Amino acid sequence: MAADLQEKTNRYEGMLADALDEAVQAVPDETPLGDAAADCLEMAESYLDDGRHFKEADDWVNALASFSYGYGWLDAGVRMGLFDVPDDSHLFTM
Repeated sequence: MAADLQEKTNRYEGMLADALDEAVQAVPDETPLGDAAADCLEMAESYLDDGRHFKEADDWVNALASFSYGYGWLDAGVRMGLFDVPDDSHLFTM
């Protein structure tokens, strides 16, 4: 089971990092939607950092949870139209 957890954690870390690279803010900065996009981006980046910290501490369960939460924040932002992503992206539910 540990190998499955580690594989999934590493996969989700990569997915979140790739998703952060692909997402481009689609709303103006100086608007409430711009603030919402900034919040989503900050949360996703923070959860990526947290997950990496947990992974370094050999805490695979919390690392996976962090990567998953971060990915959820970013994916929600995409679904709300706060971010543009490539049409052929397999990383988001569009």
